[in-house]
Amino acid sequence: MARWFESFRSPATVEPTGSGGAPAWGVDVPSPLGVLRSAAARIGTTLDEDTTCAELTREVTGQVGAAAAVLHGRGEAGSTYDAVSGNPEVLPDARWAATAARERAGPGESGVVHLASGGARPALRVPLAIDEHRYGVLVCAREGAPFTREEVELVTFLAERAASNIRHAREHDAVSGIVGKLQRALLAEPGRPHPNLDVAIRYLPVGQRALVGGDWCETVRLHFGRTLLVVGDVMGHGLEAAVDMAAHRSSLRYIASADLPPHRVLRQLDDIASREPDRRPATCLIARVDPVRGLVTLASAGHLPPAVIDGQGRASLLPVQVGPPLGTGLGGYEPATYRLDPSQALMLFTDGLVERRGEDIDESLHRLAGLSFSATTGVEDILDTVLARLDARHAEDDVAVMAAQLRHRPAPA
Repeated sequence: MARWFESFRSPATVEPTGSGGAPAWGVDVPSPLGVLRSAAARIGTTLDEDTTCAELTREVTGQVGAAAAVLHGRGEAGSTYDAVSGNPEVLPDARWAATAARERAGPGESGVVHLASGGARPALRVPLAIDEHRYGVLVCAREGAPFTREEVELVTFLAERAASNIRHAREHDAVSGIVGKLQRALLAEPGRPHPNLDVAIRYLPVGQRALVGGDWCETVRLHFGRTLLVVGDVMGHGLEAAVDMAAHRSSLRYIASADLPPHRVLRQLDDIASREPDRRPATCLIARVDPVRGLVTLASAGHLPPAVIDGQGRASLLPVQVGPPLGTGLGGYEPATYRLDPSQALMLFTDGLVERRGEDIDESLHRLAGLSFSATTGVEDILDTVLARLDARHAEDDVAVMAAQLRHRPAPA
């Protein structure tokens, strides 16, 4: 690389001169090392392998005036160039470049190779390799003058820079894959409600990478045709919140088997969570639906109230006394019971559905209560409508929402 520092000069690095050939002081001229750093900084700006390859070939074309491309194949039939920059007509046959992908890395592998194809077309192939890890071959070619030793050193350096970033990108993808599998394992399907209740659930994690966070929905069958509907929200995002979410769900299923009223279920959940100091606090709303009596009993641990959509498609909020979040050990949960008939739909949700940055929560809830629905809308359509009108897919937090409606029973003969 020392030769490159001594002899490489880009147009931007020509030393300015004043009258008589004296240097023109006060002019900021980048050094060869500065140019090299700038070129390297333009490669590997993301953790996307395709983007890195495109940045590499674009930089090589700009630095040495040659067409450049990357070959990922192993030399099989049908191997083609990717991330082509410059005139692709001057590039050699891909099979010639693929031989480097099958060979072991060696000191002479980056040598300049001249090809005769309608005239002299100097071509250069450089393995994309770092620490014995190989990710393909960089190929560049041009019309006219052969590549100089300094240009070969420059291209080799840029290829190593790209290979290092590709390795980081693949390692990142591998870790993300492991996290994704763990998240899928944590995202257990809710239980089945009784057949006398129609239930629909939607879950939208915030961001691109996460599959599941701290928001969750659950349904538990109880005796006498009743169903427990639960929505919870663990503080935070990502894998850590998902682990605590799974712990809360597991505790809920165990406690619900005793068929306790919602406020007593919350008390026991709070007791269990408070004995684990590392578990994150969580809000939770429980609704016990009794289709036979036409009743719903609610209890809240720091959670937003549910909404009910009546037979005319009008939405309103059901008042519920809000107790402390789970994990505080304070208790103090109280039940609230309301009538519920088959013409109404009950909707439970986490705060990500309605909250907006810089907006008071009362205003957010008022916007939800102002929505109108078709009088014949079922639970699936209700969720589709509310997610679309509140633009939930661009929410700033995870969104979990559940809608439930009593099924119409035919009158006895």
